[in-house]
Order: sequence, then structure tokens, then C-alpha cells
Amino acid sequence: MQTKTGKLFDSISKTIDKHYPKGWGGAAGVLLENGDILTSISPEFPNAASSVCMELGSYIQAATLDQKITHSLCLVRENENDSLTVLTPCGICQERLNFWGNTTQCGIGILQNGEVQYMPLADLQPWHWSKVYQ
Repeated sequence: MQTKTGKLFDSISKTIDKHYPKGWGGAAGVLLENGDILTSISPEFPNAASSVCMELGSYIQAATLDQKITHSLCLVRENENDSLTVLTPCGICQERLNFWGNTTQCGIGILQNGEVQYMPLADLQPWHWSKVYQ
């Protein structure tokens, strides 16, 4: 039986294949507390200044659905023949994930056995600015 995080990886991979069948491809996704999976891409807007992170669509969907994100994962590949690589959340996406608390599990790499390695957001941000107000 496939794990929920395995299903998250597969859903993101399928999103990449659908939107980027040739060449570079990337997509992100989240696992929600209720078990649902949301995926998103960053369309190639004509004006690069209007670009957004691949994760943003999933984050906004989760907030709209009033659902907590438990896992966040972003995957890319250089071309259709390459294996997928994990991109850790950028600083802006880390700030966005803080909306759901610092226990959200963030994809940080792929282990030798092929499983995605996750780390709590708190470990990615040990000195987050919000600690001043706690």
C-alpha cells in the first residue's frame, strides 16, 4: 500500500508530465490534514516579473478550503529524461507555510531508497523572526 507522501510525490510527478511533457518541468503540491492532495505549477508568464513560486497555487487552494497543510513538496527535472529533484521551500514559501504553523513537513531531498526526506519547517527556520513575539 502506498503512503500518503508517496501519493503526493506521484501526483506532483503526473502534474509535471501533463504540463511539461518535453524539456524542463516543475510542479509542487501539498498534503492536507484531511488526506487530500493539491498540486500547482508556475505558468510561464510573458512578463517574468509576474512569476510566482510553483507552491503558491497549492497554498492558496489550501487556505481557501480552510485546510491545514501537513506536507509540502516541490519537484523539478531538467528534461523529460531526467529524474525528479526536490527543491526546498524558498524563504518566501517558508513564510507562507508559517500560516499553518512550524510543524509542516517540507521536502528537502530524495533518499537513496527513493523516498522523499522531509523536515519540519521549524528546523528550516531555527531563528525565525516570529520567535521574538512568543
